[in-house]
Amino acid sequence: MTNATLNYQTAPGHQILAAAGKRYLRPGGRQATEQLFKWANFQPGETVLELASSFGFSAIALAKRYKVKVVGVEKNPESVARSRANIRAAGLENQVEIIEGDIFHLEAIPGKFDYVLAEAILTMQSPPGKAKILTGIHNKLKPGGKFLCHELLARNKEAEIHSELAKVIKVNSTPLPEANWINACATAELKVQKHQTGAMALLNLRRMFEDEGISNTIRILWNILTNEPIRKRVLEMRQVFKKYRRELGYIIFCAVAD
Repeated sequence: MTNATLNYQTAPGHQILAAAGKRYLRPGGRQATEQLFKWANFQPGETVLELASSFGFSAIALAKRYKVKVVGVEKNPESVARSRANIRAAGLENQVEIIEGDIFHLEAIPGKFDYVLAEAILTMQSPPGKAKILTGIHNKLKPGGKFLCHELLARNKEAEIHSELAKVIKVNSTPLPEANWINACATAELKVQKHQTGAMALLNLRRMFEDEGISNTIRILWNILTNEPIRKRVLEMRQVFKKYRRELGYIIFCAVAD
């Protein structure tokens, strides 16, 4: 969806942040994702299924850095088209593929994978939705395959956070406590072997400079300051994040398929 067609009042929060120019939309920032990748210990030639691959940037980065083969699943046709153009520009057509599909129907994706990667995806689903996706993830992993996940954590006040996040993010955002994330995985026969929690970093200015770099952070701030509809939505999100700064955080975990 282009900025020209984006409805700033109703669009999901991640689309608003992307419209402002933010490329990294993870609650724990790049540092948390880097830790996740250390746990993964990717080997050249292994296969990764990435959920909600958007414009393909992370799939391309994974393929370049670790020499893995990546299949991304993305529902939005415009994002699929853009991701395929990005893959061609990177010269990675033999290493990265983006499939137009639904993360609720992973059975439509052929084959099984060494890894499934999901970042900031499950939080936005209802409890039954989380359960269905996790079962699908288990079924797409090879025996002993790893599920790599990076999500929003609610240490307490879950109902309040759910209600207020839904108002400002415009999606059914349902972060869970640490134990509940682990139990949700266990129900889907995914055993969490390693996990880490920390402070929410999505709109933290210092972390933004680390994740986005100086020039892109300045561009993001300029876009927010000069675009009133974007500024309004970003400030609403930031206010909720600030209000629940002691309760909201991130969790990353590496789970193995039984």
